[in-house]
Amino acid sequence: MTHIEGKVVVIMGASSGIGEATTKKLAEEGAKLVIAARREDRLESLAKSLPNADISYAVADVTNKEDVQAVIDLAMEKHGRVDVLYNNAGIMPTAPLAETRFDEWRQMLDINIMGVLNGIAAVLPVMKKQQSGHIIATDSVAGHVVYPGSAVYCGTKFAVRAIMEGLRQEEKDNNVRSTIISPGAVTTELYTTINHAADRESVRDLMSKGEEGFSLKSSDVGDAVAYAISTPETVAVSEILIRPTKQMV
Repeated sequence: MTHIEGKVVVIMGASSGIGEATTKKLAEEGAKLVIAARREDRLESLAKSLPNADISYAVADVTNKEDVQAVIDLAMEKHGRVDVLYNNAGIMPTAPLAETRFDEWRQMLDINIMGVLNGIAAVLPVMKKQQSGHIIATDSVAGHVVYPGSAVYCGTKFAVRAIMEGLRQEEKDNNVRSTIISPGAVTTELYTTINHAADRESVRDLMSKGEEGFSLKSSDVGDAVAYAISTPETVAVSEILIRPTKQMV
């Protein structure tokens, strides 16, 4: 029996990319899954593709704290506990600051930062009562370095890194662990959230070079999540920084 088997894992942002790959990986390992995202058709087809898994799904927008709370409530109703919450939802509409894309900035703050906080707020009372739990967030290499065109995106990811470290310090005595997974370029649909045409094309071109070591597969990141979850309760893996071999930044 692995450290993953039988664990109740909630995954936000599960309908595609890293969330989908992680769902599949943890299902293989015998986790009890509650998955959520905005696209019900994607969730339904993912659940159907895993007929042997213990999997439930709910439609949720991470910017809506009631939606997020309802997902945690569903997990409690089904399983009576939550061992892991994986806050994975995120967007990356990059563009220079001079373009003053206020709506995109607000959307990034709401999804990338408030989405994580909504998850923490919903699950923390459960984990404190259990005196155990593990909260994971998808951060990014952009949460460790800053580069042109991505100042606000990097800012949101630096914020997630700070919040998750604060969570670790505040809740360590309640045996609540925190982990950030910080991938470099990953071949997912994330580039479709970029509205700046030149940036979108360059990121799409980069992602097409996965086989050449310029971008990761979603499953590579799912494996990293599984590793963090598989460690004993006495081990806190605070950060996993994972890059494609040929990535410069």
